[in-house]
Amino acid sequence: MALLWRSGGEPDEVRPGPKPGLSVDVIIEAAIEVADSEGMAALSMRKVGERLGRTGMALYTYVPNKGELVDLMYDRVLAELPTAYDARAGWRPAVASWAEHTLAFYLRHPWVLQVSQARPVLGPNEFATLESVVSILRATGLGPRDTRGVVSLLFDFVRGAARTVTESRLAPSATGVSDEEWWRTRSHLLEEVAPGFTDQYPMVAWVESEDGGEPGAGDTFAIGLNVLLDGIEATVAKAQPPG
Repeated sequence: MALLWRSGGEPDEVRPGPKPGLSVDVIIEAAIEVADSEGMAALSMRKVGERLGRTGMALYTYVPNKGELVDLMYDRVLAELPTAYDARAGWRPAVASWAEHTLAFYLRHPWVLQVSQARPVLGPNEFATLESVVSILRATGLGPRDTRGVVSLLFDFVRGAARTVTESRLAPSATGVSDEEWWRTRSHLLEEVAPGFTDQYPMVAWVESEDGGEPGAGDTFAIGLNVLLDGIEATVAKAQPPG
């Protein structure tokens, strides 16, 4: 917490010879570069140290362990998100903009999706991110309890969408098979192993029957977001006093 909020200062920067000086900020930036380029699985104190031309042990003077480093990385990248939205056109377009920005953020830094939300990091940028979306929703007139539920739902929706897109992007390199080839192969196999599939699963067949092909990730996100916003509107209307 002291490192997140910098309330206790940090060790003096060290500059031995021609190597770049070490500081908490330098270590955080190097760690973000590793996670962005190689993923969370590749992140280690040793790997970050190598990027800085140091040993992993040299980093422990500044950051206690990898867990604290991930918290610091997470809060640092959250600073990329806007902290204010223009709600003059209403809360709904402002929430839509927030959702689109947040989705793009997760897709830039997919490793962030692996940071547990069960226990918040409680850093300044995490609070700033929360402040921005609550500020938009305050205009709905919902009380604190309902607003907390809506905020949680919005984050869960955007994170879920980002996770699906990220997994889809990683699948071809991880398996050596493109999405098109995977679906084509599985479709043929399904016809062989599940004859009469349409009769056995008529609702699945129906929902896939409309022409136009599989909706893209952007279409799916937009449809889901509109449904979610409709639900918030209905909740707002229900909470209004009669008359």
